[in-house]
Amino acid sequence: MVAKAKKKRKTRKWSGRVTRESDALDLRKGVFALNDPKKIAASLKRSAEHSRRRKADPYRSALSMLTFYINRAGKNLPAARKKKLNEAKDELKKLFHKNKPKKKKASKRR
Repeated sequence: MVAKAKKKRKTRKWSGRVTRESDALDLRKGVFALNDPKKIAASLKRSAEHSRRRKADPYRSALSMLTFYINRAGKNLPAARKKKLNEAKDELKKLFHKNKPKKKKASKRR
């Protein structure tokens, strides 16, 4: 009788599969471990502009990857780290020239 070999899972988390198999960006290793928000944003921008796997425009792809990382870290992400990553979002906006103020919607008062 031949023992069947159990298949090893590459990852137990769906987020790992999403990162590997989806049309996500090909990121530089350790990009989210950087301490400078400008360097994080620059690396995400470079990856988004050079990636052939993305479907959306480079800005949206870079921002969604950063948001994905922040959301998946959840409560385990220290406040100081989360602050740096949110600052990287602001830097991304600057790099992609998305600093236009949002128009406020007119309120419906009667």
